[in-house]
Amino acid sequence: MSQRLLLRAGLVIDTEPAPVVHRETDVLIEDGRIVAVGRDLRVTDAEVIDASDRIVLPGFVDTHRHLWEVALRGSAVDVDLMVYLQKVLGEHGSRYRPEDVASSNLVGALECLDGGVTTVQDYSHAQQGIEYVDAALDALEASGIRAVYGYGPSPLLGAPVDPAGLRHAVERASGRITPALAAIGPAYAPFDVVRADWELAASLGLRIVVHIGSGPVADEPLALLRDEGLLRSEVLYVHGNTLPDSELKLIAESGAGMSITPVIEDRMEMGGPMAGRLRAAGVTTGLGIDAVTTGAGDMFTTMRSVLALGYKSFTAADVLRMATLEGARALGMDDQIGSLRPGKQADLMLLRASDLNLIGGSQDPIGTVVSNAHPGNIDTVLVAGQVVKRDGRLLTPSLGAALEGVRRTVEYLAN
Repeated sequence: MSQRLLLRAGLVIDTEPAPVVHRETDVLIEDGRIVAVGRDLRVTDAEVIDASDRIVLPGFVDTHRHLWEVALRGSAVDVDLMVYLQKVLGEHGSRYRPEDVASSNLVGALECLDGGVTTVQDYSHAQQGIEYVDAALDALEASGIRAVYGYGPSPLLGAPVDPAGLRHAVERASGRITPALAAIGPAYAPFDVVRADWELAASLGLRIVVHIGSGPVADEPLALLRDEGLLRSEVLYVHGNTLPDSELKLIAESGAGMSITPVIEDRMEMGGPMAGRLRAAGVTTGLGIDAVTTGAGDMFTTMRSVLALGYKSFTAADVLRMATLEGARALGMDDQIGSLRPGKQADLMLLRASDLNLIGGSQDPIGTVVSNAHPGNIDTVLVAGQVVKRDGRLLTPSLGAALEGVRRTVEYLAN
């Protein structure tokens, strides 16, 4: 028997083809997918959630986050990128045990869900063996989140992705978890490493996620990929602040996407803001949190950063679209998530419109959500039609144990 859920009479914000507000609108979900959006839907055999005082919108898509760094939260707020790499990846990341990855990934994924992020690209570069892969994937599956699990080595190693570990991830990942290859990339690794990673991903039919910029190995890494016949659409590039416009044009021409993490990029002095340059170049762009070692873990903060840095260049609607549909497109998943189009996965959230910081925002709900909302306003979150947060509280039964696991990791790393 099918499972049906009706969100009744909400203030619905859809994002496809562009953000738009529908008032007093219903959303019907069946077997994990959206089947209808409209007023006064005639449904008699569904569980009903009263959304009459709620703002209903698609779940956020976080296109770049290192979930395993949760136990190092706030430890790199006042350092630059090089110190971050040395401290977080070198001193601490090399000491992580599988149980540390497991607890951090679980708490990190739950933090995402609590803040309305229903899909996260987990760039997991603390892998030291197959047991680490199992730890990360077990945690993602237990959390209830939708994830793109990027398996890769620490950039400090300068090594190609381990084929056995990646194949194990492919064999293990299923359902809401999609595997990807998290490469070091042409800006920072010798080209034999780059070619090995690109060919491995192609052989397994996987997307590549890679940090990019004008690096010590290649000033124009996209041109290098083009010249070597490796420029492809199934890639998500991250940051890119130091790339010239000619390189951004190559990303656009290839059909690939870009993830920007404005809070971290600004704090770590990676270069000037990217959103405007990417928009001018025609590059599909999603937003990411990146590292809670240095910035807040919620998408509302990130959206406001783009809005502040892009005055007169971006509207609130533009930014909301980057946090949802355009992020989904950057991950190659816009046929599944990112909007409320019937047929898509029912990944969405409900915010309390009557909360102190949202009341009075009915004239421009999109502007209100982007400029004023925070995770505490989120009443309900669904992933594939399953409620993972209700009445402002996560429903995860293992939350207490997960938090205790992170505490143990913190104590272990302190010794």
